[in-house]
Amino acid sequence: MSSQNMWIAACGAGLAVLLIWNIALTVRLRKWKAQWNRMLGDTGVSRLDEILPVVHERLHRVESAAAELRDRELPRINQRLDNIKGQLGVVRYNAFAESGSDLSFSLAIVDSGASGVVLTGIHSRDHVYLYAKPLQEGQSNYTLTPEEKQAINQALNRK
Repeated sequence: MSSQNMWIAACGAGLAVLLIWNIALTVRLRKWKAQWNRMLGDTGVSRLDEILPVVHERLHRVESAAAELRDRELPRINQRLDNIKGQLGVVRYNAFAESGSDLSFSLAIVDSGASGVVLTGIHSRDHVYLYAKPLQEGQSNYTLTPEEKQAINQALNRK
């Protein structure tokens, strides 16, 4: 084989090696580009050195919004929970001395401000009478029985 043919074969082999190397670099570059796009996301920034201030600004806005929600909404939510949360107090008793056992009851359902309702069921031999009395700050426009007062106190002491 002549030196010219050897030179052509060496150049061909070199070109084949360069082509394989180019393909390998192209595959690796595509992987890096996919990772780059995932990292940049929807920031609207094309350079990595510009990303950090954008991410920092977004983080600051999120932290500010969270602090505002915490300061403004958390007390309101806690207040509503105090008003919604009901403590219960139940007193069973014998309303009539000639009747059987403790079949009558008073049930107090109150919030932390002692507002709510007292339900009283009076059981007699022939009937059951049910009464509801609204409460505002532990008081009612209707006369409260000792058992109803006891149920209210019981409910308020179960915090």
